[in-house]
Amino acid sequence: MFLFDRAKTSPVSPSEALPGRERRPYDLAGQHAVLGTSIAADVPAGLEEAVFGLGCFWGAERLFWQLPGVWTTAVGYAGGHTPHPTYEEVCTARTGHAEVVRVVYDPAQVSYRDLLRTFWESHDPTQGMRQGNDVGTQYRSAVYYTSPAQRADVEASREAYQRALDQRRHGEITTEIAPLGELYYAEDYHQQYLHKVPNGYCGLAGTGVACPVGVAPADGA
Repeated sequence: MFLFDRAKTSPVSPSEALPGRERRPYDLAGQHAVLGTSIAADVPAGLEEAVFGLGCFWGAERLFWQLPGVWTTAVGYAGGHTPHPTYEEVCTARTGHAEVVRVVYDPAQVSYRDLLRTFWESHDPTQGMRQGNDVGTQYRSAVYYTSPAQRADVEASREAYQRALDQRRHGEITTEIAPLGELYYAEDYHQQYLHKVPNGYCGLAGTGVACPVGVAPADGA
């Protein structure tokens, strides 16, 4: 049984959010510690960007940098109100942000639907404002899409995965699906954390339910 802190599991309104600041209060090394690519550069021609929240971003980022076709990854904060928040501020649940992973990928090698399958299968999207023992709005399940095509794919995949969950008597998906607004990069020590600290904490755990291959709508459209 989990005892929730309501202050950390209730979304904060823009008027109640921490004020933040005009610029990032820390520096980034800028280079991916595993892939050797830029973590904060604009998306190169021919590549695409995806943003996912599935709990603590340390383990989540590792899932995606290991996929063939992924050019770079970075962790950060999205879906909130406070400009340029710090990790400590996000952890108060008073910025409105979710911990997220930015994935820049080559669609000729790995599709957005493939990324969605990794997303759905690697966490429990029915848990609301937590993921396992990690409790708070920053740990919510979320997909922030960057194009109408991504929105269509994620909504179709949610419907397909909900049907699969229903067959195994799991609950309703609570994943936030919204357009990507401002994404703020997390502090440098969070980037590729589980590469830097191989035995570090990772609280991710899936439902054990496979996401249907292709995550297409029921009518195949």
